[in-house]
Parts: sequence; C-alpha cells; structure tokens
Amino acid sequence: MPDNSFPRLVSLACHDLRTPLATVYGFARTLTRGDELDPRSARFVAMIEEASEQMTELLDELGTVARIQAGRWEPVVRSVSTLDLVEANDERIAVKGEGELIETDVDAAQRSLKALAIAAVRHGRVEHITWRVAGRLFELSPVREAAAPVVTGAEQKDFGALVARLVLEELGGGLELDGETLRVRL
Repeated sequence: MPDNSFPRLVSLACHDLRTPLATVYGFARTLTRGDELDPRSARFVAMIEEASEQMTELLDELGTVARIQAGRWEPVVRSVSTLDLVEANDERIAVKGEGELIETDVDAAQRSLKALAIAAVRHGRVEHITWRVAGRLFELSPVREAAAPVVTGAEQKDFGALVARLVLEELGGGLELDGETLRVRL
C-alpha cells in the first residue's frame, strides 16, 4: 500500500461517518423543535443534539489531520485581523493587544488557537487564560507546568491541541514555550 494509505482510509471513514451522524443530528433537531417531549426527554434529546455537533467537529479535525498527513490539505485563505483569530465566545479566554491584517485559513487558525487555550485551561487547571496579540505574535498565559507538554504536543493527551499544532505549522506558523507563556507565530 502507498505511504498515504492510512490517511486516505481515515478521510474515507470521516466522510462515511457523516451520513449516519447527520441522520442522528437531524432527528434530534426535529424533536427539540417540537412540543411533544416532556422536559426530561427534551433535555436528553438536546444532549444528543449537542453530542452530534461535537462529533461533527471531531470528524472535521480528524479529516484535516488526514489531509495534512497525505499532503492534500488546501487551506482556504482570506484576510483577517490577528486579533479576530483569538476572539472566542468563551468566558475563560481573555484577549488583549493589537492585531495585524494577515492572509490565512481563518476557520482553521481560529479553531487551532482556541483549542490551545482550552487545552491550557483544562490541563493546567486554571479558570482563566489570556491571549496577548502583537501583530502576528500570539502569547498565551498562564500555561502551567501540567499543561505545557500537552499544549506543545510533547504529550499526546489532547486531540485538539495536537491538531492545532499540525494546522498552525502547516499554515507556516510555529509554537514555542517560554516559562508559562506559549508563543505562536503566524
């Protein structure tokens, strides 16, 4: 088999899993929009809907990794302010600094930077984390000792952080840890 046979297999599996997942998600959405369910059942169906959305995101990330590994990933490049790349609808993540207009795959870069912040929060057991932006330089802190190897990819404990590193490097960026600060350059 060719060297890229496994990434191709993963891509096909991600593609094929979308159909049954779309069915589950579609029926869950239909049920949550109706008034026929009792509150307990409505809560369970809402949980199914939310889990389906999370599975879709994971399949997207896995598909991206497979395409990167196979040399077939083609970023969709457009203009964006670097400050906008770290704006997250997450109360745990603060943003400070000044942005710069760059050309990059906006969706992939946003998902990656958010994944790094979430990994730092989760594995560092901190309640809040801050992105400081200076042009093309992003600094995330505090990245506690327990989170550092996970966020940098030295320990493979967080899928989102691992995908983030691959994506950011594929976009021409780099990551480095300096004390409790993760520096990302795009």
